[in-house]
Amino acid sequence: MTPETRAVLAAAEATWPPAGIEAHGPATIREGRGGGKRVSAATATRALDAEELARAEDEMRDLGQDVLFRIRAGDEALDADLAARGYRVVDPTNIHVAPIDALTVQTPPRVTTFSVWEPLEIMREIWAEGGIGPDRVAVMERVEGPKTGLFGRHDNRPAAAGFVAVDDHIAVVHALEVRPTHRRAGLGRWMMIEAAHWAARHGAQHLAVLCTTANAAANGLYSGMGFAHAGGYHYRVKDDVKGSAP
Repeated sequence: MTPETRAVLAAAEATWPPAGIEAHGPATIREGRGGGKRVSAATATRALDAEELARAEDEMRDLGQDVLFRIRAGDEALDADLAARGYRVVDPTNIHVAPIDALTVQTPPRVTTFSVWEPLEIMREIWAEGGIGPDRVAVMERVEGPKTGLFGRHDNRPAAAGFVAVDDHIAVVHALEVRPTHRRAGLGRWMMIEAAHWAARHGAQHLAVLCTTANAAANGLYSGMGFAHAGGYHYRVKDDVKGSAP
């Protein structure tokens, strides 16, 4: 049975955690410290009144972050209210989930993929080339549960890096980056299979990955591997403040 969307999102937060999190009434404010939208977006249990929204906006501004909310299934009233207040939609995102057993029937070719923690320097270089800098590596370092880096080689060269961690029997892959000169060679698929084998050894029953809808190649990869679409989310951003990177 595919996990519910909220369970996958909870695992995604545990495996890609903000630096800090505080509840202010119905709003939850996250401190991202440059780790991206997922760790810096606020969420809310319902639509906010004017005073609650102003307070949430001020909290995000005080952290030097964009005024940003993540909108999940069930947040339709909040979504409509933020739209009416001029917030625009950014980064609609798909949630893909597959049972671990379906992914571990194959094994990556020898010396193609590796699970390694701490990250190798070459992995940090590959991430940096793809815009995944030290602030996002710091997110990985904050994870408290089982975790590992993923390293991939193609044509006898360092070619890919990724990260996977487990929470409540759900493993989530993050920061999967394949160097442009090594794409379309099947390495992304082997990296996901490597993640599944590692996750199986650490008690996971499902593997999940979050992917913006604009990334057609990655969405096609996951669908082709048998991942099921398990919902999604998007962000609403207010353009009066420029804070952390997306």
